Amino acid sequence: MPWLILSAAAMLEVAWAIGLKYTDGFTKLAPSIPTVAAMIASLLLLSHASKTLPIGTAYGVWVGIGAAGAATLGIFLFNEPASVARIFFLALLLASVVGLKVTSGH
Repeated sequence: MPWLILSAAAMLEVAWAIGLKYTDGFTKLAPSIPTVAAMIASLLLLSHASKTLPIGTAYGVWVGIGAAGAATLGIFLFNEPASVARIFFLALLLASVVGLKVTSGH
């Protein structure tokens, strides 16, 4: 169960990271409210998952999925660069997340 909670926390991190782009520096109320709500929910779920999982693993997985998800969606939503090198390093980041999960002992 803690891995499902952590996965949900990471997906919410992706959501709020992408939401930041739409808030225009928190000057637009409509996208700012769900972005802040996703931030709070993401941190609460991370906190709950870290009760059981090692904090280094939980935080590393949370950040890794969040960064990879935000970068991938940035490519598709905002036409950010999708070079071979960038894709390689995103894959490397995801491999690191899997490695943290496999070696966590949980």
